[in-house]
Amino acid sequence: MAFLRRDLSDADLAARTLAEPELFGELYRRHEPSVLGYFRHWSASPEVAADLTAETFALALSSISGYQHDRGEFVGWLFGIARHVLARSLERGRVEDTARQRLGMATVSIDTDTIERIEALASLDGAVLELLAELPDPIRDAINGRVLEEREYHELAESLACSQSLVRQRVKRGLARLRDRLEATQ
Repeated sequence: MAFLRRDLSDADLAARTLAEPELFGELYRRHEPSVLGYFRHWSASPEVAADLTAETFALALSSISGYQHDRGEFVGWLFGIARHVLARSLERGRVEDTARQRLGMATVSIDTDTIERIEALASLDGAVLELLAELPDPIRDAINGRVLEEREYHELAESLACSQSLVRQRVKRGLARLRDRLEATQ
């Protein structure tokens, strides 16, 4: 997954999305694996996880003007929306799609490869995914690419515009941080 706007932080992308809606796609690329993994952890169905993810991003896009970077990281705001979407879905016994309908988004349809990717994410603990989402962008991107997407270091180095050794270092440091944070919560 190539990140096209490495020069912009999540906060910058969110702030510019109102004027340049296509920038929201970058936020989606950066955070979709973590959000999808979070929902797959809580759902027995890959299709439901995909629907919940789509609704989360639709709600985030439709309410992007409410994001205030001085009140916290974008990813925290996004996971707040995800938790709300999950709670509402559990309460009502179905996946809401009002935000997607309001934005005119097509119904989510997933293929076998997507189901396999979602199943791989399901094996991760929800706490790990939330902690992963809290890591700095460069470290999270390296871990997402190497661990979740199983991409080769040379491919990641090219898409992240850095050396292979830097990608390896980011993955190693990020995994150590995750381990330390998990041990601290147990």
